Amino acid sequence: MKASELRGLSRDELDAKATAMRGEYFGARVRFATGQLENTAKLRLLRRDIARLETILREKAGRAAPGPQGNKVGASR
Repeated sequence: MKASELRGLSRDELDAKATAMRGEYFGARVRFATGQLENTAKLRLLRRDIARLETILREKAGRAAPGPQGNKVGASR
């Protein structure tokens, strides 16, 4: 799944998609461990898709609530 497609989704949709992908990843790992998974590259793709989803969720969370320093880049101590 492309990041540009994911950025168009709401937080709730992203959360639901992340939960579904984690379940799919778990199932793929079980199938891999039992020798039933034919396409082992699927593990890598799922892991990367989950990371992509989590990154976009963090981006959206960062825009909603800035930290104690605000959005300053390179703020001095």
